Amino acid sequence: MNRETEALTMMADAAVEIAPEIPFRSRRSSLAVLTSLLRNPLSAIPSEAFSEKLVLSRVAGRDSLYICDPALIQEALLRNAGALGKGDTLRRVLGPALGQGLLTADGAHWRWQRRAVAAGFQHDSLAGFLPAMIAAAEATRDGWLDKETWLDKTRPRDIGHEMMRTTFAIIIETMLSGSGDFDAGKVEGAITDYLEPSNFMFAYSLLRAPEWLPYPGRRRALASVAYLRETLGAMVAKRRASGEHRNDLVDMLLASADPESGRAMSDAEIVDNLLTFVTAGHETTALGLAWTFHLLAQNRAIEDAVLAEIEAVTGRNALKPEHVMALPLTKAVFQEAMRLYPPAPIITRQVEEPFQLGGVTLKQGMVLYVPIQAVHRHERLWDQPDLFDPARFLGEAARRRHRYAYLPFGAGPRICIGSAFATMEAVAILAVLLRAIRLKPLTQEPPEPTLKITLRPKRPLLMTVAARA
Repeated sequence: MNRETEALTMMADAAVEIAPEIPFRSRRSSLAVLTSLLRNPLSAIPSEAFSEKLVLSRVAGRDSLYICDPALIQEALLRNAGALGKGDTLRRVLGPALGQGLLTADGAHWRWQRRAVAAGFQHDSLAGFLPAMIAAAEATRDGWLDKETWLDKTRPRDIGHEMMRTTFAIIIETMLSGSGDFDAGKVEGAITDYLEPSNFMFAYSLLRAPEWLPYPGRRRALASVAYLRETLGAMVAKRRASGEHRNDLVDMLLASADPESGRAMSDAEIVDNLLTFVTAGHETTALGLAWTFHLLAQNRAIEDAVLAEIEAVTGRNALKPEHVMALPLTKAVFQEAMRLYPPAPIITRQVEEPFQLGGVTLKQGMVLYVPIQAVHRHERLWDQPDLFDPARFLGEAARRRHRYAYLPFGAGPRICIGSAFATMEAVAILAVLLRAIRLKPLTQEPPEPTLKITLRPKRPLLMTVAARA
């Protein structure tokens, strides 16, 4: 019996012809949408996106289309990828910090950067990061259980912040050779300060407001960007001048070159990509883990099944890198948490060249949204879409699902290059912490997710920590 079959026991894409679709037109007014954006951008997704295939919306005189059907998403993001760009909104929100890195660049500039860094994210390269991932998880575990550093075991922990610290330590160690060149805590705080006012950035972009127009948190966000870029820029310049090699992401970017032109990255382009990986690389995984711990605390039978799998694989020994690849249920639990709470809950594109989608003509300048939050809970795609059920990602259920029905890392040529890194990291952290720690939520009140570029709980996920017997 293989591990997937055992996990299921514990739990007791071909191309298709796209039929013409008539988009459902959202009845929400521009004022209602803009109000939602300022309150919580997640609530700006039309309710019809959870049941319809296409939803047309018009806000401030600008047409946008929500694509909620897997086949149509594949048609847009894969077969028509060349006709789409990232768009003005994404550049306005993320451009000041991430410049023209992998997440924000388009066209040839994106393609050569993607080729340049791809080798560093192949499976053989990623496997070498597992010891650092396990060590960071063990440091978190030991800190939680240390009697001298934490005397009051009833004091609740903000599990989201704790996971941010853990994944940030992993990113700093694996990609920047440790935090010796800068204050890691200050860098982490600056990233949070930059993301905080993102709802105003989105709303102002839709209104085409001038970029100098003030909004709450703007001054702090801009100061944070300046600090991040100056700090990482100084580190890159120092490394380039010294010629020192540390076998990390900085080294890889310094040595990278376009295979076609031989062009190397400038210091500014390296900073663009370092900030992309540092920001996206710890934020999304940490949030996925926080939501996972919340869901397991509400579903103890599933948690017990995960613990049984971990014990069966490790034999009660310390977690080793080879164990991480043999935990299908643990991985499925993380995948299901990211279905219910996708850390990056929406994909945005802008039509650069007109094309047909499901019989609908998409004109130049039109904004396309793939509302991942809605797709992952779509009533036509999932049985009991709001139910936490990791078995969806095991065995036949996982194999028969349309690959574009589940998009926690995006889709098409621009799928997140770090998806395998993030999944491996999450499984390692879960395996270390769950077998040693039992987390109990401070309240049974369901947390409200809110969109701040990433999907965060509106209030901290406070949990108490107890050692397992």
